[in-house]
Amino acid sequence: MSSAADEAGYHIRVSRAKISRLETGRARCKERDVLDLLALYRVHDAEVIAGLLVLASQARAQDRWAGFSDVLPAWFEPYLGMEASASVIRAFDLQFVCGLLQTEDYARAVTVLGHRDARAGEIDRRVAVRTKRQERLAAADPPRLWAVLDEAALRRPVGGPRVMRGQVGRLLEAAEMPTVTLQVLPFAAGGHDAGGTFTILRFAEPGISDVVYIEQLTGATYVGKPDAVDYHRDVMNRLASAALAPSATAGFLAGMLREM
Repeated sequence: MSSAADEAGYHIRVSRAKISRLETGRARCKERDVLDLLALYRVHDAEVIAGLLVLASQARAQDRWAGFSDVLPAWFEPYLGMEASASVIRAFDLQFVCGLLQTEDYARAVTVLGHRDARAGEIDRRVAVRTKRQERLAAADPPRLWAVLDEAALRRPVGGPRVMRGQVGRLLEAAEMPTVTLQVLPFAAGGHDAGGTFTILRFAEPGISDVVYIEQLTGATYVGKPDAVDYHRDVMNRLASAALAPSATAGFLAGMLREM
């Protein structure tokens, strides 16, 4: 008679020994395996599923970010794993330029604002995390990044004029990348119903639902309930509709650069 371990191993196509390693923490579980096991055990609660997928993503990110554990808050580590495995990243940014598109100088200025008492070495390591995240955009299988940027983030001179010139130039370069869609939401578009910055992550694996990431000053919220995810997706679509088209955005940024 087969055991529960045998049944689980059969369901995710691994040996009983591998199941034992997963149970004892000596092996890591892929998101696809998590979904298959949840289906086996008849777990259908979307919030529970999303939470377990976050944990699986966090485990996958541990090796890559192990050297930065001293500057990574526990609430941010799950996001790094999910961002690294996402196939589509849709981001709306209200105050600062999207982290995946920041120059090193701009990232340093933003980091100093949020960690005013940190030593120079700690600031360097925090900036290194941000620039290391950007390597994903140049990988062999990069995610599709669709960023909507409020004009306020561009008008706020973070780091001073020189830093902003470099940052706007970087955005123009990014807009030329085939996997990046960049739109500016101008002041002229009027008000909008986005309460703040948020990111929607989509995954290529079938059965893995989108996750919304909302960062606060001292923590983050991961939204996985279908109704809440749908709401944020609708808001994102409205923001994209109100924003300048990608071609017009490039012209807008070029105009800003000439004025600087």
